[in-house]
Amino acid sequence: MSSLALTLLYLLAAVLGVVVCRSLKLPPMLGYLAAGVLIGPHALALAQNSEGVRHLGEFGVVFLMFAIGLEFSLPKLRAMRRQVFGLGLAQVVLSMLVVTGLALALAHLVGGVWEMGWQSALALSGVLAMSSTAIVVKLMAERSELESEHGRRVMGILLFQDLAVVPLLILIPALSSSPDRLLTALGLALLKAAVLVGLLLTGGQRLMRWWLTQVARRKSDELFMLNLLLITLGLAWLTELAGLSLALGAFIAGVLVSETEYRHQVGTDIRPFHDVLLGLFFITIGMMLDWHILVDRWALVLVLITVPLLLKLVLILALARSMGATTGVALRTGLYLAQAGEFGFVLLSLTLENGLVQPALMNPILAAMVLSMLATPFLIMYSNRIVMKLVASDWLQQSLQMTTIARKTINTSKHVIICGFGRCGQNLARMLEREGIPYMALDLDPDRVRQAAAAGNSVVYGDATRLQALMAAGLVRASAVAVTYLDVPSALKVLANTRAHAPQVPVVVRTQDDLHLDKLQAAGATEVVPEAIEGSLMLASHALALVGVPMRRVLRLVQDQRDARYNLLRGYFHGADDDTVNERDQERLSTVTLPPGAKVIGEPLGGLALPAMGVRVVNLRRGDGHPSAAVAEALLAAGDTLVLSGHPAALALAEDKLLQG
Repeated sequence: MSSLALTLLYLLAAVLGVVVCRSLKLPPMLGYLAAGVLIGPHALALAQNSEGVRHLGEFGVVFLMFAIGLEFSLPKLRAMRRQVFGLGLAQVVLSMLVVTGLALALAHLVGGVWEMGWQSALALSGVLAMSSTAIVVKLMAERSELESEHGRRVMGILLFQDLAVVPLLILIPALSSSPDRLLTALGLALLKAAVLVGLLLTGGQRLMRWWLTQVARRKSDELFMLNLLLITLGLAWLTELAGLSLALGAFIAGVLVSETEYRHQVGTDIRPFHDVLLGLFFITIGMMLDWHILVDRWALVLVLITVPLLLKLVLILALARSMGATTGVALRTGLYLAQAGEFGFVLLSLTLENGLVQPALMNPILAAMVLSMLATPFLIMYSNRIVMKLVASDWLQQSLQMTTIARKTINTSKHVIICGFGRCGQNLARMLEREGIPYMALDLDPDRVRQAAAAGNSVVYGDATRLQALMAAGLVRASAVAVTYLDVPSALKVLANTRAHAPQVPVVVRTQDDLHLDKLQAAGATEVVPEAIEGSLMLASHALALVGVPMRRVLRLVQDQRDARYNLLRGYFHGADDDTVNERDQERLSTVTLPPGAKVIGEPLGGLALPAMGVRVVNLRRGDGHPSAAVAEALLAAGDTLVLSGHPAALALAEDKLLQG
């Protein structure tokens, strides 16, 4: 097969694999692995795992380590030091010790099937200690669990695992030395790494900042990109020249760049190379997998799946529990991290290259790792059911948490439920307090909740995406719900729960841009506020004022733009003399839900003559929670909710007319 045909085959396999995984909402890495298995020599045999392709795949590992180095942040490590250097360090070290012991015990019991020295067992323990950052972080982000109690512990362990790859990249090649030279080789490798890292990190950071500044001043995107490739591959080549791995040099390059002001630009520029080449690496890993092994040696594969999975689960459960986590949180942490990881493939490939694992054992281990990663989405999806079934105290703790929320809101009505108490949520809370409007905020950051509650804010620890938390916060009695964080999947969960159990309550959602506007409105959002549009309006108003446009005219223009964009705010921005208008004469919103016996049921909206009374219908939501166009032909039904805009006197007349039996 020609080089062009082989390249097209890899691209086609990658595209199809990623499309299928995206359709099933699975991480694309699994698609690359499946594509590699399919086109590999053990399935359709469309391509051979050639040396050239493997070398190209190695560049994916290089850019993966560069990206890890780029995310390396001392302040982040300092903030999470308990999770990273406490829980994470203990998990990696204990996992390696236990797996090494078990591997040696297994070799002693069944030597013919599982022949292994302590060097191979130690290298293999590093492989199995890793978990999948790519899969777990993606699924936690979709489930809005990154700031939860178990989410913070999971992230701490994953962060340490990423860091632990660096010494393992040095250790594994040294372990392949002959027994009489092992200590010398290991000491020499550590000395080389220490000298190289010391030289690069002491003078390298200043040199890197100076060099990238010189390149950036040329204002050439292609020159900046060429320099990134040169720096990354150049440092990788230097470490390989020193007898260490390519990946170590790439990691150091990432750390050096992370200390400059160009880290975000570099991360954006390097992403395409990172994704494409890493995908190629996983395809080559998949091509190594012989699916016949699953049939011929199914018992060994089953043992290699269940034993490491259960071992990591129990170990993480015990460690998290010993460090203050509840049993439910500890079990969730273990379930999320029990699988193998992408760095495990990197280390396994390095182990094979150095002759530390027999080729006969390579495929069973590889098959077990792939299958454990395929099981991860299902473990995470059903983790709550598993915990609730196995840990009775977790159900009790959740009940106590709901009781705490309910106790604070039991005498509250017509309040605003604030989902997320970050900067935006806190600003909203201050404005509500000034107007004397009660609110209840739900947040998943325990430190923030503790500090804000101590300061007198009405905030509790709770997951706003869970129906129980919303109901405990008084959803059915609330006057509005505000989703203040930038997470569309989480906002959709809040909207679904609100629409199903309190369709009369309006929901305002904050987003970064208007990309998901239609989806959020279809899900029941009363209004969607994109930050990008608000930022552009403020930028335009300042620019117009600076070039001499009168302030009254500027406010008019901004008002017109908001009128066109936000349905709920029409007629609210009248100009520079707003403050002179008495508050009781200002327009306001009112929500009216039609009772079953109302006279207007069955009548068209246009037949009510509400505009003649000075009242405008800005939103109509049906009894089932679905939004409907507020057109004149719309027939009213019991349970429909109308959002009206007008002056207080006109609104009172309109409400009497709508509610009249």
